[in-house]
Amino acid sequence: MTLSRTIAPMEDRLARRDLAIAAVVVVGLSRLLEPPAVWIVAIFLLGAVLYGTLQVLADEAPAAEASMGVPIESLILPAVAAVACLGAIRLVPFGLWLAPALAITWWLVGRTLALEARINAAPEGLTQDDRTAVLVTILLIGFLAFIGVAAMVPGGIVQPALNGGALPETNLLILAAADAGVAFLLGYRAAALRVTSLRDALVSAVTYAVAIAIAAAALRAIEIQRLIGPALLTLVFYLWDAFAGTSPTRRRDGGWIWQMLLLAVLGIGVIGWNLLLRR
Repeated sequence: MTLSRTIAPMEDRLARRDLAIAAVVVVGLSRLLEPPAVWIVAIFLLGAVLYGTLQVLADEAPAAEASMGVPIESLILPAVAAVACLGAIRLVPFGLWLAPALAITWWLVGRTLALEARINAAPEGLTQDDRTAVLVTILLIGFLAFIGVAAMVPGGIVQPALNGGALPETNLLILAAADAGVAFLLGYRAAALRVTSLRDALVSAVTYAVAIAIAAAALRAIEIQRLIGPALLTLVFYLWDAFAGTSPTRRRDGGWIWQMLLLAVLGIGVIGWNLLLRR
């Protein structure tokens, strides 16, 4: 599925640079905020970068392909990268360390924009190198995004000095839901590398979201400390992507139903586990 351009063209490289700088400004200012205000800014930034990426990629599309619009999946990586940096920067103390953190934000958003622009403009379509680059970028952004989510949820990152402790139900729900949202978007981008149907990509993205939500709740329940939890979530995402991509015809033979049943059983088990820990 594609989206069409809605405003006049901008200069290609300048447009990418301006969008990356705008994301850096929002990420930097967000460091002054606390939940729930930071969540509002994160949602705003996600929507703004999605829209900005649409304009940038539409402007850079070859004239012959401009009328076809921009693939939805091409908008995801820059937007999630910006929000991931917004969350992760909360772990950076005030001071000079914010400068390299903001520089990384600028580089990552700009890098994802350049990657998607190059893929979108390639006449031969996705190459194997492009697929590898996208998957590696997805995993990097996923790791940062899972760190960012945990950093924006009070108590989301278990600190040994605080002796852990069960996360309040509301915060646990926010943590699992936000991680699921990240997995849904990145899962859609990953699924779009191997399927062409919008329905297939959406169904696959939902399975990523459910798998990560279950894993996030389970990892927090056993109080995995510091950044090991986000790293393990990234591993779960990678393993689920490998599992989902092994059989391209799995939905025609009903294999995806067994995936959903397995996720449902695991989800019930994790919910029960969390309830037992709160007694």
